[in-house]
Amino acid sequence: MLVITRKTDESLLIADNIEVTVLEISKDRVKLGVSAPRDVTIIRFELVTAQNANRESAEVISKDALTALLNSNKSS
Repeated sequence: MLVITRKTDESLLIADNIEVTVLEISKDRVKLGVSAPRDVTIIRFELVTAQNANRESAEVISKDALTALLNSNKSS
């Protein structure tokens, strides 16, 4: 991991087309601005983590439901 120190209104450039600017620094938060082409997807990491957890839960539920269905058919 690269660690970079920036002050308010300072930026960093990722590749040639993504600029991240520190907009505001408060006690426990940093507000960032991201300028990138429209075809670049930008999503908060916690949303990706939650999305993956939801997807995994759905898979488990589906497998459990299928197992229950198969077991009920066997006993009929």
